[in-house]
Amino acid sequence: MILNKHKLLLLMFLAFGMLFAFNHVKAQDSVSSAGVQFSPSTPDPARPKIEKPVTVKQAKAVAKKQENKSLWAIFLAGIGGGFAALLMPCIFPMLPLTVSYFTKSGDKKGSAVAKAIIYGISIIAIYVVMGLLVTIIFGADALNSLSTNGIFNFGFFLLIVAFAASFLGAFEITLPNSWVNKMDQNSDKGGLAGLFFMAATLALVSFSCTGPIIGTLLVQAATSGALLGPAIGMFGFALALAIPFVIFALFPSLLKSLPQSGGWLNSVKVTLGFLELALALKFLSNVDLAYHWHWFDREIFLVLWIVIFALMGFYLLGKLTFSHDSPLPYISVPRLFLAIIVLSFTMYMVPGLWGAPLKSISAFLPPQATQDFDLYSPGGNNNTGSSLQADDQPHKYAALFDKPKGFNPFFDYDEGLAFAKKVHKPVMIDFTGHACVNCRKMEANVWTDKQVYQTITGDYVLIQLYVDDKTTLAANEETTTPEGRSIKTIGNKWSYLQTSRFQANSQPFYVLLDPGTQLPLVPPQGADFDPQNYLKYLNSGLAAYKTNNN
Repeated sequence: MILNKHKLLLLMFLAFGMLFAFNHVKAQDSVSSAGVQFSPSTPDPARPKIEKPVTVKQAKAVAKKQENKSLWAIFLAGIGGGFAALLMPCIFPMLPLTVSYFTKSGDKKGSAVAKAIIYGISIIAIYVVMGLLVTIIFGADALNSLSTNGIFNFGFFLLIVAFAASFLGAFEITLPNSWVNKMDQNSDKGGLAGLFFMAATLALVSFSCTGPIIGTLLVQAATSGALLGPAIGMFGFALALAIPFVIFALFPSLLKSLPQSGGWLNSVKVTLGFLELALALKFLSNVDLAYHWHWFDREIFLVLWIVIFALMGFYLLGKLTFSHDSPLPYISVPRLFLAIIVLSFTMYMVPGLWGAPLKSISAFLPPQATQDFDLYSPGGNNNTGSSLQADDQPHKYAALFDKPKGFNPFFDYDEGLAFAKKVHKPVMIDFTGHACVNCRKMEANVWTDKQVYQTITGDYVLIQLYVDDKTTLAANEETTTPEGRSIKTIGNKWSYLQTSRFQANSQPFYVLLDPGTQLPLVPPQGADFDPQNYLKYLNSGLAAYKTNNN
């Protein structure tokens, strides 16, 4: 029989599980291009001529802001993953046993607390070193390219599906027993070394439960493009894992309030397996978009998510069980509430099959333009922006890219610049990417605001430059930069333009440009999810353009 407080712990886990799954993906706040910094003063035929780049100070400020957002998202994802791991069958039963060892082996309470603190610090050190090793092994440049590399993304998709299958009970991911035995022997030494090896033993023994969480966290942190992402993610994970050991050592009486281990721990594991399976689809979508396969459009993605979350809801109601599940004689009220939340979320996604924007999850979905059947019209304005009326010629690369719903952007810098000069309007450059989560969120949540939509379509010439596209350039457009970098794809070309001229390599990155001087009208900026703030940014560019051209 499961007590109510056990169910409340399950409720807490699922909340952290959702945070882990969704904020985990949002660690891509700043999707870095597969490029490096280049000197803006070096001439090269691969980039359009611009008389003066953005000041380094301005560019670094934008890049720093984007990177900080990314690191905070990764840290929060790590915290969520750590709390989820704490409720895994491999760790939760060890919590009272380990704390009891501290309290019984020490003569004084201070001694027990000191041992628990050293034990917690050892856990943090082990996992942070693991995160740093990812950066050292792959290198900074390789981490920057992971988010846009089709082979890596497909490999990550298969890896996370394997993690999900493990949580669902298909098999267990374990490390060699010899490693565990060696660490366990060293933990008997006593002193600081003994406590460290106790922590290492926990990490090895619990790997069958924590491995999928750690692996998913490291994959997402690595593909965020942030150099310290893996280490920050592991720090958040280890911190959440270590804190309870210290707290219970400080207040041993709290151990009595812990629920007993039981079948509910396996329910936690299976539920996280469903979340892992849903997350894996995002990596497959990145590959599909970057290589223009069009096999995995928005409605297919939504159908799969609807089925996955519906099955999760049925599982919580006890209508779907696995061979390793304990019998569920009744449904508790907290578990019923969780099922209601999950099934309500499932129903929320259904209108998306007919084009509903689904703004709360738009960042994770393929672009709305990939929808085959769409009844939605953005901004309530029937898509009649003046720039759309004035420009009815086919754009270069237009057949390759999915336009944001209701917009008609250029996908080539020179072509868009020439048109802007012709119609005497400023340019809005959107450095974007297929794998960029916040790019899709901006397009779906901010650009569809009526005033923002009318300003972009009516007062600007929009140029979208995909820095992660894998389409090969025409032979006469391929080149090699003075730094030795080969420009062979559309993504290479626009990545090089962004890094060499604007000293930034994160997306989204918005540049409001005067087409006559090719100079930024105002300092560029990244994502801003407040439509009114973003509108102020657009209006500041218009005011500067009018001042410069009067």
